Amino acid sequence: MLEPLYTADEMRAAEAGHDVDGLMARAGRAVAEQALRRFPEARRFVAVCGGGANGGDGRIAVDVLRSAGREAEASDDVSSADVILDALFGTGFRGEPREDAARRIEGINDAGVPVVAVDLPSGVDASTGEVAGACVDAALTVTIHGRKVGLEVAPGRFRAGEVVVADIGLEPAETEHRLVTAEILGQVPRRRADQNKYTAGTVLVIGGSRGLTGAPSLAAEAAFRADAGYVAVAVPESTLPVFEQRLLEAVKLACPEDGGRISPRAVAPIAEFAAKAGGVALGPGLGRGDGPHEVVARLLAELEVPVVVDADGLYELEPFERSAPTVLTPHEGELGRLLGEESDWVAAHRLEAVRLLKGADTLVAGPGEGVWVCSLGTPALATAGTGDVLTGIVAAFLAKGMEPRLAAAAAATAHQLASREIPQAGAVASDVIGALPLVLGG
Repeated sequence: MLEPLYTADEMRAAEAGHDVDGLMARAGRAVAEQALRRFPEARRFVAVCGGGANGGDGRIAVDVLRSAGREAEASDDVSSADVILDALFGTGFRGEPREDAARRIEGINDAGVPVVAVDLPSGVDASTGEVAGACVDAALTVTIHGRKVGLEVAPGRFRAGEVVVADIGLEPAETEHRLVTAEILGQVPRRRADQNKYTAGTVLVIGGSRGLTGAPSLAAEAAFRADAGYVAVAVPESTLPVFEQRLLEAVKLACPEDGGRISPRAVAPIAEFAAKAGGVALGPGLGRGDGPHEVVARLLAELEVPVVVDADGLYELEPFERSAPTVLTPHEGELGRLLGEESDWVAAHRLEAVRLLKGADTLVAGPGEGVWVCSLGTPALATAGTGDVLTGIVAAFLAKGMEPRLAAAAAATAHQLASREIPQAGAVASDVIGALPLVLGG
């Protein structure tokens, strides 16, 4: 359920002690073979090569392509190319390309033909996915030995195109960061014949300010579809008619309110109710201001059950300590506020910023642990409410007793795989909810 994701240092360690010429020969051949597989009609290949091992791989690929009867050369003149091989920079690159290299990269991108990147697109930091300057846009990346962090973490993953791993005879190695595969869903406990609705997983969703009732509704529906047996919502009393209409199966806890938002006076009854829950989703549609802020702080201090904090629950969240399992699910803007950084900085430095960061790729990490990368999603998730759906799934998996990092990663995987089961154009968050039983084996 977890595959290695290599940093530059880990790749150097994997290659240490091996015949460099032999590795390069196998890598160059693999690049040529994959280029021919993907672009069988292409007649002329031009490799833009750097001075290091990556450039050596590109030059060997040129020789192999010539042997296969294609026109091929190593050159900066790409004007007549049908396909370009990008062999400028390999895993050792980091930072921003120098001016001459940036011009070569721009020439590759401006040629208007498909690009095959050798190991990773030039301009992508292999260890982080960061792109600090000019960067190649590849249609295909033939990565050597194993996937690199930079090929799965945005923004680097958006430059890689299709990724194919080339086996060059190296042994797999342990890596700090891992890629999550669909097999992680096999770790999710399924409802058993000897369970009742309570023991199958009990979830409480807390939120739903006036005008924001959709978010907790989506979270609650997602928790049910993620196989929780019992779901309740704690919402402002004045919004109860909405939830009575929207959520047929959920239990409703009407809470004291101030101005349409849950009041701190509701903390005691919510905490009493939550003590019987296996997982709590805190924040969807909660609203902002002093009252919701106090509600979040007090519940995090008082609850001894697993909690996932999302949306308004993360707004101006102050440092806290809990012994019970806790998952935070910020997107770039929310995490930026927590860290005192702009969202653009978070988007450019996702690995550095991560706790559980939602986006085109979802990054899951715990204190002192490597990052697990979930990158199976589709553009269908780029619509309002899908974050609330993810929160409901996390809460359901926590309620089933899963360890927080495993619950978060499995939930992100289920969420992303569900996005593959629905039409991509015009998708809405509730479509993702409907697809959850398909990916969970229901």
